[in-house]
Amino acid sequence: MNKTRQPFAILGMLFLMGTLLLACSSNKNNQESSAATTAPDAQTTAEAAATTRSHTDYKGHTAEIPVNPQRIIYSGETYGDLLALGVQAIGYPLSMGQGQVFEDKLTGIADVGFPINLEKTLELQPDLIIYAGIDEADYDALSKIAPTIIFDTFAPLKERMLDIGDILGKKQEAEAWLAQYQAKEDAMWAQLKASGIKDGETASVFTYYPGDRLFVMATTGLSQVLYGEQGFKPTPAIQKVLDADMGFQEISLEVLREYAGDRIFLLTPVADEAKQSTGNLLKSAVWNSLPAVKNGYVYTQDITKTSSDATTREWLLGEIPTMLGKQ
Repeated sequence: MNKTRQPFAILGMLFLMGTLLLACSSNKNNQESSAATTAPDAQTTAEAAATTRSHTDYKGHTAEIPVNPQRIIYSGETYGDLLALGVQAIGYPLSMGQGQVFEDKLTGIADVGFPINLEKTLELQPDLIIYAGIDEADYDALSKIAPTIIFDTFAPLKERMLDIGDILGKKQEAEAWLAQYQAKEDAMWAQLKASGIKDGETASVFTYYPGDRLFVMATTGLSQVLYGEQGFKPTPAIQKVLDADMGFQEISLEVLREYAGDRIFLLTPVADEAKQSTGNLLKSAVWNSLPAVKNGYVYTQDITKTSSDATTREWLLGEIPTMLGKQ
């Protein structure tokens, strides 16, 4: 009886082994098929990750931005920072560029208006929006159109250029620009001191705004160049404004003498009303009693050509010696 069942047992074992081998082969094929199916998806994800990266702006907003943005909309001041790095936006509030030293480079850029026009922004299909305002409602609306970063245009030049270089994927270009700018600035001050500018001389920058409002400039525009490490010194009254990290401060004509330095730079305003106030200042007894005025150390410049952006700052390095040479 046992001998009779043995061949059937052997056949049963052979059948079982065959079934197991077939199952293993089938499982292997399924795994290979599954891997072949899922591999492209993983590759696609990796490629997508390589084209974007996370960035947190100075206001704490985090966004996934393009590694190399191509369709940028820039809304705010210091547009010349982009131009200094060889970058042109597709959209910008063109009214902000009127009278600027880089105005001739704005041809072909779409006007997104100021305040920024959301419909126009959407129409341009940007892949990155750089917003230089602080309105959270605007930020929320813009971030629904494209990745949006709030940019600090009031930051010092070096900090700002390194930040915008990082945002644009142009870190090396930003570092190179800063190095050549520093070399030009050093050369300018060496030239000025060789021509008679003395160490320790003070300087002031004034301008009028509509409403007969007189301002002394501090951490913005032309002052940023003048008060460089090798440059002019602020008066004690202006130093207090600088210490408070203020871009400018309104003052009265009665205290003008406290702010007036050995050399005075007077910025010509845009508005007619402010121009009239400037004319009245130049006729006043207070103005004409200032040492800088008596010594002929007063220089004028269009206020739109004394902005804080990188392109204007570099332009001023050539303009300041020309201004001082006209005394």
